[in-house]
Amino acid sequence: AIIYVSTGLVCNLSPLPAVFQQELDTKHDKYERLVKLSRDITIESKRTIFLLHRVTSVPNVEEVLNEADAKLDGVRQKIGQVAEELRGEDLHQFHKAFTSGVQEYVEAVSFHHFIRHRILISLEEINARLVFVTGEGSFPEACVLTFQVTPTDYLLGVADLTGELMRMCISSVGNGDMDTPFELSSFLRDIHDGFSYIGNMGPYEVSKKLHTLRQSLGKVEDACYMLRVRGSEIPKHMLADVLSSRTALLDHDEGVS
Repeated sequence: AIIYVSTGLVCNLSPLPAVFQQELDTKHDKYERLVKLSRDITIESKRTIFLLHRVTSVPNVEEVLNEADAKLDGVRQKIGQVAEELRGEDLHQFHKAFTSGVQEYVEAVSFHHFIRHRILISLEEINARLVFVTGEGSFPEACVLTFQVTPTDYLLGVADLTGELMRMCISSVGNGDMDTPFELSSFLRDIHDGFSYIGNMGPYEVSKKLHTLRQSLGKVEDACYMLRVRGSEIPKHMLADVLSSRTALLDHDEGVS
């Protein structure tokens, strides 16, 4: 194609060589496959979180945790497919395609770890479970693939975890558990303090999550206040409804302000 410009110069814009076009098409196809895998990881992680919320209302908590373990193994298999797609590629070129799924996985696995051990899972512990052994093409020897969750994805997943812990607090009260809300309040305060140390020095996405984290902490602390000050006045079977109403009122006030 020949284009005449105002300066009188003639520019010859030939079509992209076929090899470049093929390379771009290959990258676009890979990006779309990663987006699909990320959606699958997100869906299965959300299902795992939904399952884990049952621990507040079932007699056998370990049975629920074991079922969640099996679901998380399935999620890790999907992450293994992501690692396979990224073999030999620059992770940062494709990070946006799968970051939401990874954050959801971090949220699910950290929720599961907290329920079982009552502590926050570390980034190193998460990455240690993301090592995969697979056959390499037609060669019989095995190939080891690793997937590394980035510190930013880890922090964003932990920030989202606080919302699930807030819901767990309300559910626990509804099932007559008056100790868990105070335990959750202390745990959330520690997480909040950690995020506060990062402040505006960390990634922009992390600082945005700090407001949501504060909301979750405030609702749990409000629930603890209600239990400590007015717990003896309100029948136990009504406490969950009262706390849910106060949570909805706080949401409305924050929306208005």
